[in-house]
Amino acid sequence: MARSIPPLTWFRAFESAARTLSFTAAAQELGMTQSAVSQQINALETRFGCQLFLRKNRGLALTDEGRRLVPSVRQAIATLRHASESFDADTNKQLLTVATSVSIAQWYLVPRMKYFLQANPNIGVRLMTKVWPDEFGQSGVDVEIRFDSLKSESSNAVTLGSGKSIMVCSPGLIQGNIWDKSLSELIDGYPLIQVVGTSDTWHAWSDKSEYLGELNPTTFVDSHGMAVDFARSGTGIALTSQVVAAPSLCDGSLIQLNAPHLEARDGYHTTIFPSHKSELSERFIAWLSAEVEKAETDIPQTAM
Repeated sequence: MARSIPPLTWFRAFESAARTLSFTAAAQELGMTQSAVSQQINALETRFGCQLFLRKNRGLALTDEGRRLVPSVRQAIATLRHASESFDADTNKQLLTVATSVSIAQWYLVPRMKYFLQANPNIGVRLMTKVWPDEFGQSGVDVEIRFDSLKSESSNAVTLGSGKSIMVCSPGLIQGNIWDKSLSELIDGYPLIQVVGTSDTWHAWSDKSEYLGELNPTTFVDSHGMAVDFARSGTGIALTSQVVAAPSLCDGSLIQLNAPHLEARDGYHTTIFPSHKSELSERFIAWLSAEVEKAETDIPQTAM
């Protein structure tokens, strides 16, 4: 059975005494009495079963065992000091805690957060990713970015983006000029990607557009971000949120099919908890809303 580790105070007393070669100087440095330092050194020597210092009339000298112990103790104390300083530095920052949809984190926060932090150097952001609505609502969260029914928004919620569901795919998936193809030529015979947990399904689109062809999704995913990933990889055609697809439409890794969009019943919105409302949380939401609006505005017309 492993023996317990001696108290940290014993090691601090040893390190200070080894550096100053004086129990008196160590006591002054640590804010202790000389007797207390001496007692802690004695306890450490008893615990290790060896003498660490030679007590001389004019001071101390390290024994071979003491010299062997010094580097490890100094490194351990330096590591603890560094860890403490990293937390001390954080106290100078305002910390914003954000619970966010995985898709918004993936396509907006990961590539763009650095710009928000550069513009706000005294702010720290803690992100917690979620998928399903029942995962939200934790205490200690300042801002939520969630995917849910747009009708369930609270009075202080801010909707992100246009609220459209569109069809997208990889540029190489459909052969030929997509602008010369009918809806059936665009959709029939290609794998379809369905986001589960949303009302905006392929069948909902079919009912609205009165499309009579067969719609049988073959790939089912739990987020719009993953639907975009699969569409980008050439797996099939995704009916997905324009908000999440916008960055990929802008960089050309996705194209939008020439098909009617679906006005989404589900979408992304941000909420500030009333008890956490602050200039910082409002600034973050304003920044994110502007980023989403810019991404949708920048979608090339050839992609629509």
